[in-house]
Parts: sequence; structure tokens; C-alpha cells
Amino acid sequence: MNTKKEKPLHSLFAGATAGAIEAFVTYPTEFVKTRSQFEGKRESPIAIIKDTLKTKGVKGLYSGCTALMAGNSLKAGVRFVSYDHFKGMLADSQGKVSTPRSLLAGLGAGMMEAIFAVTPSETIKTKLIDDAKRPNPQYRGLIHGSVQIVKQEGLKGIYRGLFPVMMRQGANSAVRFTTYVTLKQAIQTRMRTGQNMPTSVTFGIGAVAGLVTVYTTMPLDVIKTRMQSLTARQQYRNSFHCTYRIFTEEGILRFWTGTTPRLVRLMLSGGIVFTVYENIIAVIGARSPDK
Repeated sequence: MNTKKEKPLHSLFAGATAGAIEAFVTYPTEFVKTRSQFEGKRESPIAIIKDTLKTKGVKGLYSGCTALMAGNSLKAGVRFVSYDHFKGMLADSQGKVSTPRSLLAGLGAGMMEAIFAVTPSETIKTKLIDDAKRPNPQYRGLIHGSVQIVKQEGLKGIYRGLFPVMMRQGANSAVRFTTYVTLKQAIQTRMRTGQNMPTSVTFGIGAVAGLVTVYTTMPLDVIKTRMQSLTARQQYRNSFHCTYRIFTEEGILRFWTGTTPRLVRLMLSGGIVFTVYENIIAVIGARSPDK
């Protein structure tokens, strides 16, 4: 794999824009996935959508969306800048990055985004969604909710679930980037020299990368959601205790609750993010797409 580094500001801008667009387009699937993972009665994705539309309207499917858009924008920017940086560090003397090193670069990028972007935004988003299903929600939106969470729990409150988020994001980025670049490289070797990869192919590769990511990291996502819920402090001592309780009380299949909506989101997400990123990078003059 070629290690041509993008300019950090180009990577940040392209990644942040791609992340914000992806978050808005796919948010209803994230809402349904998160709702289905809370403790209590199991609800199907269709039942959650019907209930939300009936009680809250279409706006209800976007509860917590602003938090995720802001966090996703920052997350994607940090992810691409970090991945490019680690990829450059791990390149060999010929400027190539092996699959194991690509995995390591993705893991590092995931850890960075978990610390600087994902944990705060995911915690706030999860609490807003959990609160929205109550008869009398206490949070009036992103700003009010964030202020109240910090008032009630301190800064520690918005960093609840940091460990499972770091594990999930590290695994997400490692699997997603490695799958993407491996498939991309395999396709490019079959193309004529100098031929650009079609946008539809880029989208398809990104979607496959999203599919692989979902099934390999789903348990970490469920644990993350539980640790960031409004009742987490009363239910679980830490991530390991949460894992133990889910396994012993609800069964191993509970770790894959919310797979369908997350699968839809990450397949769309992978396609949208990589396609938007590649095209923005081309437009701002960093390089030609997929060249």
C-alpha cells in the first residue's frame, strides 16, 4: 500500500465534512440501535420506529443527532489525520505498509478518536436518547443536556465508558481501514495504470468494510451503550462487571443486539465517509481520487 501522506489540514477538513454528512444521513439507524441496547424489554427496530413516530414524530428519530454530528465530524477528522500519521510512521523503506502495520495504524487512529471526540459525544448522545424515551424528558437539547450532565456528574460523567469506547473505536478503525485498503489495493492491481477508481466502487468497498466491522465489534458497542446509559452508575461497577451481567443474565446473543440497524448504518457510513473523503481530497487539490 502506498503511503502518500495527505496534508493534515486537508485530511482534517475532508474527514470532518464526511463525518458530519454521514452522521446526519444515517442517524435514525443509530437512534434505533441505541434504543434497542438499553436494559429492559427487548424491542424490534420496527417497533422502536413505530413507537417513536407515534409519540415524538420524525423529530424523535433525531434525538441526540446534534451531539453525534458534532462528535462524528471531529471523530472523522481526527481518525483520518491520525491514520495518515501512523501510516507514515509505520511505512517501510520502500514506502509500503503491510496489513499488520495497517491494522496497528487503524488501532492507533481509533484510540485517538475515542479520547478526543467519540467518548464525550457518544455519552451525551446516549443519555439524550435514553432521556427522550421517558414521559417527561429532563434534557431540552444538546447544550442544556450537556450542561446538566456535567453539573450532575462532572467531567467524569461525559467520559463514562471510556474504556469500552477506546476498545470499540480501536477495533472499528483497525478492521475498517485494513479491510478498505486491502480491497482497494486488490482492485487497483486489476485496473489499468493511471485509471481512477469509480465512485461506485469506492462506495462499495467502504460498505463492505462497514459490514465486516459490525460483526467483529458489536459486543463492544453494546457494552459501551450500557455504560453510558442514565442508570449505568446504579447497575454496573465497571465495563467488566457490565459484560459479566449481560452474559450471565441475558445470554451471549444479547451482545449482538442492535446488529441490524448498526449494520445498515456502518455499511452506509463506510460508503459515504470514504467516498466523500476521497472526493473532497481531490477537489481541494491534495491528489486525484484513488490515484
